[in-house]
Amino acid sequence: MINLSVNGKPVSVDVPPDTRLIYVLRNDLRLNGPKLGCARGQCGACTVHLDGVAARSCQIPVKAAEGRAIVTLEGLGTAAKPHPVQAAFIAEQALQCGYCTNGMIMQAAALIAANPSPTESDVCSMMNANLCRCGCQPRVVRAVLKAAGKVA
Repeated sequence: MINLSVNGKPVSVDVPPDTRLIYVLRNDLRLNGPKLGCARGQCGACTVHLDGVAARSCQIPVKAAEGRAIVTLEGLGTAAKPHPVQAAFIAEQALQCGYCTNGMIMQAAALIAANPSPTESDVCSMMNANLCRCGCQPRVVRAVLKAAGKVA
């Protein structure tokens, strides 16, 4: 049995310790925010926060997440009270198909937590590792800057 803290709640899962965290989150805990994209840690769709740091859940054995605070998109904010990044993504319509959106939002929230006043260059540099095929990148950058209070 592996004990985790997911979105502020203790959970226990009975899975092999080398099971990737993405599978536990989606299959065992039924959390749909993190998406399985490339399964190689390259696209960012599976991004979660581990102890406040953006991490690719497809690369993390569940045993390595034990004792750490795991936050998924579902734990970042709520429909009634979205996280500033979630609210900014909605306001700026910074998504199309939505597949990459989880990773973009989780990466942006970690960036703003670490650097509350990022420049456009900071945002572009950080978000560069998240792949999107829809062409929403300018709206994503604007949304992140909006969440950081840099644009109205």
